[in-house]
Amino acid sequence: MAGTVTVPGANVPSTPLLKDELDIVIPTIRNLDFLEMWRPFFQPYHLIIVQDGDPTKTIKVPEGFDYELYNRNDINRILGPKASCISFKDSACRCFGYMVSKKKYIYTIDDDCFVAKDPSGKDINALEQHIKNLLSPSTPFFFNTLYDPYREGADFVRGYPFSLREGAHTAVSHGLWLNIPDYDAPTQLVKPKERNERYVDAVMTIPNGTLFPMCGMNLAFDRDLIGPAMYFGLMGDGQPIGRYDDMWAGWCVKVCCHSVLSATIASVAFFANHMFSNDAIVLTTVQLTSRSSATT
Repeated sequence: MAGTVTVPGANVPSTPLLKDELDIVIPTIRNLDFLEMWRPFFQPYHLIIVQDGDPTKTIKVPEGFDYELYNRNDINRILGPKASCISFKDSACRCFGYMVSKKKYIYTIDDDCFVAKDPSGKDINALEQHIKNLLSPSTPFFFNTLYDPYREGADFVRGYPFSLREGAHTAVSHGLWLNIPDYDAPTQLVKPKERNERYVDAVMTIPNGTLFPMCGMNLAFDRDLIGPAMYFGLMGDGQPIGRYDDMWAGWCVKVCCHSVLSATIASVAFFANHMFSNDAIVLTTVQLTSRSSATT
C-alpha cells in the first residue's frame, strides 16, 4: 500500500538547491539501508520509492526521510487497465515514480549505488552536480576544449562562435560511476574483475546529432522539458528482452532534443556502484535480443 512518511530533517543545509522542485525516484526490491550514506545529500528532498517484485514484502526505509512508497498493488490500483505499461521485475518500474511526481526535476538512482570519494578523500555529492548541470546551459553545437565553459575557472576558448555562447537548455544530466563498469553481459563475463577507478572531474555536452547509451542508475532530468520521452521501454516479467529500457529512453530523449527542443544532455556526476546482477541471466537476455534483431 502506498505510504507517506515525513520526518523533520536534522543537520541538513538550510537552502539545498531545488529542494521544493526535485524528487528522488528509487526503484528497489530490498531494504534501503544504502540511504544512510546518502543522508547528508538526500535528506532535504522528497523520495518516491517504487517497490518492484513481491508487494507483500515490507521495505524498510531509514528514519528521517520524507518519502512515498508504491508497490505493484498500488500501481494496479492507480493505473487500472493501463498498469501493464509499467515494467514488472525490472528497474524500469521507476517510470511510475516519474509519473506520480509533481516536481519539475527528477533524480533517479539505484539502490546498489554508494557515495564515492574524490582523489582528496572527500565524499562526492552526485546530486548537487546533477542539479548544477541542469541549471546551466549546454554546448551541443560547438565543442569547447575547456569542457564546461560555464564552470567557475573556465570560459569559452578562442575561436568559439560568440553567437553560440548562450548555449542550450540542459534536458538531462547523465552521471557516471566508479567500480563496476556498465558493460554488456559478454564483456562482463570476459572481464569479470575489471573495475573503473578513474575519477574525472569534468562536465561535457553530448554533441548534437550524436546518440549515446543512457543508463538509468545515476540520472537527472528536467521533467517539464523532456518528461514524456523519458519512458523506459517495457522489460522484465513477460517481456522477451532486458536491459534496454534505459537505453531506449535515452535514444528517444536525444532525438527529441535534436528535432524538437533547443536542449541537450550533459555529463558527469560520480558515485560508486556495487551492482547486484547475474551475468548468466543478463547474457540470456542479450542472446534473445540478438535473435530478435536478426529476424526483424
